Formats: sequence, C-alpha cells, structure tokens
Amino acid sequence: MYLEYGQLAALVAVVREGSFDAAAGALHVTPSAISQRIKQLEEQLGGIVVVRGAPCQPTSLGNALYRHGLQVELLEKDLLHSFGSTERDRAKPSPPIGVAVNADSLATLLVPSLARCLAETDLNVEIMLDDEDHTAQWLRSGRVLGAVTADARPVQGCRVQPLGVMRYRATASPAFIRRWFPDGFTAKAVREAPVIAFNRKDQLQIRFARQVLGIRGAELRAHYLPSPAAFVDATLAGIGWGMNPDPLVLAHLTTKKLRDLVPNRWMDVPLYWQQWTLASRTLDALASALRAQAAASLSRMET
Repeated sequence: MYLEYGQLAALVAVVREGSFDAAAGALHVTPSAISQRIKQLEEQLGGIVVVRGAPCQPTSLGNALYRHGLQVELLEKDLLHSFGSTERDRAKPSPPIGVAVNADSLATLLVPSLARCLAETDLNVEIMLDDEDHTAQWLRSGRVLGAVTADARPVQGCRVQPLGVMRYRATASPAFIRRWFPDGFTAKAVREAPVIAFNRKDQLQIRFARQVLGIRGAELRAHYLPSPAAFVDATLAGIGWGMNPDPLVLAHLTTKKLRDLVPNRWMDVPLYWQQWTLASRTLDALASALRAQAAASLSRMET
C-alpha cells in the first residue's frame, strides 16, 4: 500500500479550508473530484478520514494523515526552494505553516520573528491561538508544525528549544489602586476588585493571588478580554487589574501610568518552541528567528 499524493493533498485542503467546496477552490478542481479522492483514500485505508460538517473535521486517522500531509507539503516546498524559485513559483501562494501560540507571545515574539524570517524565506503562517499551557495539544493533534508552549516535555516526534521566561506583573492604574487597594494587596481587596483575564483558561491572576496571599479557592470578579492590546488598554483605563507581560507594560510602569500592585513580585512563565523533527529549512529559519527575538524580549531561563 502507498499513499497517492493527490488524495493526501485533497484531505489537507479539506481540513485546512473547512469544506469540500473550499478545498476544491484551493486546488483548482471540482468538488466532486475532492469527494472522489477522499472516498478513494478511505477505501484504501479502510476507515473514515473526515467527517462532513461546518467545518469538516478529521477523524483520528485523518489527523495522522493530515500531519503527514503537512510535512510532505513543507519538505516539497523546501526542496523546490533549493532548486531556485522562478517568477512563476513566486506568483503561486505557498501553503501556510500552522503554528500554535498564546496571544502574548504572538504580540511580543512571533510578529517580530516573522519579520526576521521573511528576510530569508517565503514563509506563510496560519496562527492557532490558545493558552500557553494548551498549545502543545495542537502539536499532538497534528494540526500544526510548531508551537510556542509552556510545556518543556517534547511531544512525540518533536524537538524542544528553550526560548526564555515571560515575566508577568500585577499592574493597575494609580486611580484604580487608590479606589480598590487603599490598604494594599489584601485578600479582601482581591475578592472585591475587578480583575482582567484573557479568557476562562487564564489562571495567572488566581495563581498570583494564591502565591502572594496564600488564599485558596479564590473566585475573582473578572472581565474577559481576549486581546493583549485591549488587556493593557483596559488596565490603563482603570477597568481592572491584571497580569501583564513585561514587554507590553514596562514603558507604562516607567511613566507611572501603571503601577505594580505588589512591588518586587511577579510570575515567570518559561516558554519553549516545539517543532516537528523534520530537516526543514523553513521551520529551522522560524526557530532561529524566534530564539533571536526571545533573547531580546524575554528574561533568561535559569539553568
């Protein structure tokens, strides 16, 4: 048995685009051709690879094939690049590389890293946003080729590179502190003062309160703002207090537009880059750019 590349490409397109019609458009074939290729692939393997829906979802078998298809796609891209790209090649859009990352790393690490990387590659990316404690799961599912994660344990088939430590500080505006924390960072104030959280997975604020005050089972009065920029803006506006990463708030702390709620206390989140173990020029260039940007933006990881 061997995998037919056209069938594999059809599966990748269906999962990536979300539907048979969109996959057909991406591959410049008819929807019936996509359907036929998927049917042939399922008959050959003796199992369902994709469940039709809005969007279409791969089965566990389909996920394994999707991961393989992404790797084949990337290696082919690198191989053709080594032959020298033509004007026709440059006019053809490259398939995006899936990368899972938390929002703070997207804002502080990934965007500058992409700028570095694009100086030497024609990389396109598709970003999957998730909490840093959950991005490794995207690698396990086979849906991405690399991830910024808080997990130092390598996902099977991946290699890990340390990036550094993202330092988070409990910050608030001076007016907010005067109103809600007149007696300092106390258990009573923490339970009553509004807090800003990224989403319901975001536990940094609760963990910080437990670390500083030793309180258990704290339920905080939260606003959920799933945007690093909006998170900082809301803190500046006095909507709540929150754990903000150093790269986004150090300038505001210097000008005293924000203040540390608990001076000389912070939370450090070690970050790692995990990528599939492939001899890929493109992935390695992205990893190199991330390490360079991390050296400039993050605190050093203790050894």
